[in-house]
Amino acid sequence: MRLILLIVLLTSAAAQAGEKVAFFGMSLLDSSLQTSELGRDPSEVVRLQMLNVMVSERFRDEGYELVGLDAAQTDIDRHVNLAKCYGCDIRIAKKLGADFSLVGEVQKTSNMIIAMNLQLRDVETGELVKGGVVDIRGNTDDTWRRGMRYILNNRIFTKEDQ
Repeated sequence: MRLILLIVLLTSAAAQAGEKVAFFGMSLLDSSLQTSELGRDPSEVVRLQMLNVMVSERFRDEGYELVGLDAAQTDIDRHVNLAKCYGCDIRIAKKLGADFSLVGEVQKTSNMIIAMNLQLRDVETGELVKGGVVDIRGNTDDTWRRGMRYILNNRIFTKEDQ
């Protein structure tokens, strides 16, 4: 039994190793009254970058290869939000030679109501492989970090995968 479990674990890890992901980063959709009245909060731009680093590092730690996006920058720049572009992320990821497209977004309704999601799609089929959404309360570094950590640990890299 232990041998079978070990083989399953090694096969799963080997299948993952070397798979290429085009991570297009996190987008911010902000319909909050605070932003419409006061303008964009610079700390949220920093938080988006923090999430990008978290996601990139976790995928690398799990054995995925993140492909460079430079060759498709013109295509990427044509879209405001690659998480909501009717499959353009899949087409761009395919051009880059990736196995998967990874997109995410933070939707801010107010400083107290924020939703965060991350979606991993198969480039060949366009199907959602893994993904997650979490609602967070509060607009701080810690709440954003905890929200993304929850998605990564409980929706993308679950214990069943390991």
